[in-house]
This record gives sequence, C-alpha cells and structure tokens, in this order.
Amino acid sequence: MKLSYLIALMTLVTFVSCASKRKVKEVDNTATIKKDYEVRDASSNFRPAWIEDVQAWAEQEKKDDKWRWFSFETEPKVNREIACNLARANARADIAGEITTFIQKSLAASTEGQAAIDPSNPRTQPMRDYVSNTLAEKVQSLIHGAAVTNTYWEKRQFLQKLGAKKDYIGFTCATLVRMDTKVLKEAVSRAAEGVANQASDPELKENVKKALDKIDEDFVKARKGEV
Repeated sequence: MKLSYLIALMTLVTFVSCASKRKVKEVDNTATIKKDYEVRDASSNFRPAWIEDVQAWAEQEKKDDKWRWFSFETEPKVNREIACNLARANARADIAGEITTFIQKSLAASTEGQAAIDPSNPRTQPMRDYVSNTLAEKVQSLIHGAAVTNTYWEKRQFLQKLGAKKDYIGFTCATLVRMDTKVLKEAVSRAAEGVANQASDPELKENVKKALDKIDEDFVKARKGEV
C-alpha cells in the first residue's frame, strides 16, 4: 500500500514539474486554419515565438535576468512602413499601459487599495481621477531605455469567404522590446509613489502605500509568471 502511494506521488510530482516548464514553438505562416486571412508575405518564413508568449520565449532562450522582455503587435494597417513605424513608436506607451493596469489591479485587489479608491468616499476623488486619467501618461514619462531589438511583419489578405467583413490587404508588425530590469523596477516604484502622493490625507496615503508595497518586485514577478 505504501509502495503504491509512493509511486503515485512520484508520478504526480513528475507531471507537475513537466507542466511547469512552458514551451513555445515558431508557427509556420502557412498554418492559417480558422483565421479570416491568409499570409501572403512576411519578413520570415516562421512567425517568431516571442510574439505568442514573450516570457516563455525568454525562459526557453535562457535570456539574462538583467533584461525584461515585451512584445507588441499592431492591428492591420494599409502598408508595412506605417505598421512598423507605429509598432516602434508605441513600444514605450505599451509598456506604460501594462504598468498602469497592474497598479490599478493591485489597488483593487487589496482592502487598503479599495479604501483608497472607494467611490462612496468624496476624499478619494482626486486619487480616482489621477489613476483613471493621468497615471498612464505619468508612467510613460518614466519609461527610459526601452529598446526594440527585433521586428516581424506580415502581409495579410483578409477574405470574406474565411470570415472577414470584406476582402482587403492589411500589414501587421510586431516588435520585441527589452528593458533593463533595474530601470523597469524603478519606473514602477516611482509610478506607485506618484499615486500615493495624490492622497488627500495621511490615512489614505498609508492605505495606498500598503496596497502598493513592493509593487516593483511584484510586477517583474508577474511578468515572469511567478505571481
């Protein structure tokens, strides 16, 4: 009985260990099943794995922890140049958007944070206005050193017969962006400090600080799938 239990336990541990190691593979551009477009041209014969899951790709490639990696892909545009220029230009804004969303969710996920943005409390109005309307712009100004290291584009022919609203040609472009981990954490920390400074009284400020305690580390861990 003990032997059977031990074997079952070892099997479960092996299964969990294997399942925790995510694998990503390049996707052949010819595999467009159930999509409303066909890929007519691309910058590579294979769609890069970093587009689908940049963190799993970084782990698989054994990238140095000095860097944090991000990937973004545009909606279809009328030509390749517009798509790729937009992808490069929006890199900083996209990273700022992720940080802003993480801060907003962190506030909403804790008792202290909920108290700081309670809509029934008039004292929280400045805080709510800042988080909703100003935070993203402020975070973007804190993003420095984000570098585009790779791009990938596709020329897609959208077809009504495949489910598209109309037949047309569209170009998409994806960027792979890296940012120094220390610089990223500093940006997150300063963004959280800016949120706390919007508190109208010491009690609210303390609530925000508790809700966003170690948020710089939490953000990096979340990007790695550790929280």
